[in-house]
Amino acid sequence: MDRELAELLQGLRVAVTGVQVLFAFLLTLPFAAGFNKVDTLGRWLFFISLLSAALASVCFITPAAQHRLLFRTGLKERMLHRANELGVAGALGLAVSMTSAVALVTETVIAGWPAAVFGGVIGLLSAWFWFLQPITDLYRTKDVN
Repeated sequence: MDRELAELLQGLRVAVTGVQVLFAFLLTLPFAAGFNKVDTLGRWLFFISLLSAALASVCFITPAAQHRLLFRTGLKERMLHRANELGVAGALGLAVSMTSAVALVTETVIAGWPAAVFGGVIGLLSAWFWFLQPITDLYRTKDVN
């Protein structure tokens, strides 16, 4: 259980770095010159990206904070399961944030249908690699055993 928790926390540390960079960028965006030129769709994409990055940050940081608070309480297994669930929720939030951020930038730079295409590609890739492929492997492994 110690090894599993250490591996999970290390994986979350990697993810939190990426989401923090994206979140920091999003926090500064409204103060940048030219943001007032972003249309209504772009503002919604921004808002969705900002909120989902904040959600991902909370989910990825929570296990480390709880680890500190629950240190030596005998609740390691509960903490491990909760951290795993939060990691999945954080990955979902990060996927939504990346998808909407790519769509926002594309919509602002190119406008029109490419925003949906490029945002959709990022959404589909993260859905496949982060969620569907491992779930498929899990079910295939269960069928073999």
